[in-house]
Amino acid sequence: MSRFMARMRANMRESKIEHRANTTPWKKDLKKNWGLYFFILPVIAYYLIFCYYPMYGATIAFRDYSPAKGILGSDWVGLKNFVSFFSYPDVGRLFRNTMIMSIVGLVVGRCASITLALMFHELRWKRFKKITQTISIFPHFISVVVTCTIFMQFCMTDGLFNVILGWFGAEPKNLLGIPGAFVPIRQIMHLWQGMGWNCIIMLAAMSGVDQQIYEAARLDGCGRIQQMRYITLPAISPTRVLTLIMSIGTLLSVGHEDIILLYNPAIYETADVISTYVYRKGLVEFSFSYSTAVGLVNSVLNIILLLLANKIAKTVSETSLL
Repeated sequence: MSRFMARMRANMRESKIEHRANTTPWKKDLKKNWGLYFFILPVIAYYLIFCYYPMYGATIAFRDYSPAKGILGSDWVGLKNFVSFFSYPDVGRLFRNTMIMSIVGLVVGRCASITLALMFHELRWKRFKKITQTISIFPHFISVVVTCTIFMQFCMTDGLFNVILGWFGAEPKNLLGIPGAFVPIRQIMHLWQGMGWNCIIMLAAMSGVDQQIYEAARLDGCGRIQQMRYITLPAISPTRVLTLIMSIGTLLSVGHEDIILLYNPAIYETADVISTYVYRKGLVEFSFSYSTAVGLVNSVLNIILLLLANKIAKTVSETSLL
């Protein structure tokens, strides 16, 4: 019995020593690099305060929320707000418009940003490259209000777009009053404002490609088009896949700011999306619980799309977020 107890004490001492050996490196690293850990505290605090703590407010989607009663004091209604949303007669229109704007923006925006990045990458005159790249990025820093005001002027009967259309014999019209013209106009605005900024990631990935590969390709007689096709695009394939996955994760989160500034009831047929509907219900009609339920549905669908895109990308290209 005494030998058994001695053996048990020895095993406990060994486990304690092993535990200390496993925890000591972490403590040493914390003591050695405490400054780096200190700098990350504001980032952690930001996400806890502004990203995780507000999730508690999402519970009002299951309540008949009243500001006077508070979240906990409001009556519990369960899935009533969700049923009301899916019973809304124009719910199909909201999802259709959201998907059309998102897919058009995703396809056109990505193609334009990759093409622009390839053009910048192939420029050999460095000074001209810097100037043109700066000019392309500049619109990104113009506020949405100013940008929408500029394009509203362009769309007037005597605006720039009607002047251009007049060259082809078209009659001048208020383009923002035509339902079918809203999506192209908004996409042109987004291209002008974000194409230069979005190509930065692709351009950074292209700059990391080994230049010796291009030299070997030139010795083999490959032209620039062939180099782009067989070297540059395959080299940035992981970057393209990752950015595509993240874009799909926000596919249903069409920004409402520019749409609200541009649209009007005459073009709700093509311009009204989920985010603008949430805005009208929440901040105009003060239906806080209902708008929160709609926003929660939108967020859940985005998460599902993100997971599906990540799974497909991992299966097809072996590149994924996780």
